[in-house]
Amino acid sequence: MSIVKDMSLAQSGTDKINWVKNFMPVLNAVNEKYSEIKPFKNLNVAICLHLEAKTAYMAQVFKNAGANVSICGSNNLSTQDDVCAGLAQSGVNVFATHACSEEEYFNYVEKTVENCPHIIIDDGGDLVHLLHTKRKDLTKNLYGGSEETTTGVNRLKKLDAEKKLAFPMIAANDAYMKFLFDNRYGTGQSTFDGIMRTTNLVIAGKTVVIAGYGWCGKGAAMRARGLGANVVITEVDPIKSIEAVFDGFRVMTMDEAAKIGDIFLTLTGCNKVINKKHFEVMKNGAMLANAGHFDVEINIPELESISKSRRRVRNNVEEFAVDDKKIYLLAEGRLVNLASGDGHPAEVMDLSFAVQFFSALHILNHHDEMDNHVYLLPENINYEIAKIKLQSLGIEIDSLTEEQKNYLGR
Repeated sequence: MSIVKDMSLAQSGTDKINWVKNFMPVLNAVNEKYSEIKPFKNLNVAICLHLEAKTAYMAQVFKNAGANVSICGSNNLSTQDDVCAGLAQSGVNVFATHACSEEEYFNYVEKTVENCPHIIIDDGGDLVHLLHTKRKDLTKNLYGGSEETTTGVNRLKKLDAEKKLAFPMIAANDAYMKFLFDNRYGTGQSTFDGIMRTTNLVIAGKTVVIAGYGWCGKGAAMRARGLGANVVITEVDPIKSIEAVFDGFRVMTMDEAAKIGDIFLTLTGCNKVINKKHFEVMKNGAMLANAGHFDVEINIPELESISKSRRRVRNNVEEFAVDDKKIYLLAEGRLVNLASGDGHPAEVMDLSFAVQFFSALHILNHHDEMDNHVYLLPENINYEIAKIKLQSLGIEIDSLTEEQKNYLGR
């Protein structure tokens, strides 16, 4: 039933999945507990996420907990064909191939929900969009789902505000145990891993322009500074701008930053953040990268329109000749940390995917009480995930006495 590039790659994919298991103690604890009681027995779970080893392990945890799992990749450049083969061999229905066409991609998304899912796990909103448009017929079993990204949550909130959301969704991205670690430490490390392995250039001494100072932007700025860069922040939010100033960064408009930046990194979740007027004043050799969900933050059509030529000069590096200078685009403007790297570290995704598992479990247990709105993960579940992680690290913390609980009104 699966559609993958080459099943002969399965052993390589299995090896990758087994490797990350060693560094995902929270999911290991979840797997040990719920593989015995199987809360998702005879239920269908549809997943659309970046399909690499950490995601594959989460899919296996759902399968071990009794679910019939179907999965596709949320980005064709981040899909790893050997992982897909290894996951398919383990009994999960996989529909994904690296660098597939747009038509193939949406076909894979549709095949993923043809199991009439009870629960969905989305990344960017493509499953949700399909189930609200072309395939409304596949929602007859649906209890609800969860969303991994800022972009996807924004799309959900828009549907909710318009009273068009057809089923309850949990904003997994907005859970403390997701954004405090995944968005900040995961994005920060994996983004510069992707940039460095793609360009083989030094970060130290360069001016790095970070567009957006949300949790992802904070993480990227922190890592850029740690690598020795001069960091500039551009923002539209005055409060986040002040925060960036107090964190010790220079803040300016993109119009000004475009003149001095060596590396530009967009993490806003918006579109057309860097445009023609910015390309025209950039230095020779400026590099453009994106770590937002979609490839719309850098205005690639406008960059192409003012370029004399466009050519690939390295794997995942394209050169645009603009007048007498060259501007470089990394990973086609897609997520540079996944398209040019291996994504977030296993220890970080361990927390994020625990959030996804417990979000699904919450929906399973409470969907009858939930209206068609966007929900936050209950605070006690965040604490439970944090406790499991601390236990895995051998760290003990204090607890409140009954007197203290009474004093605090808990």
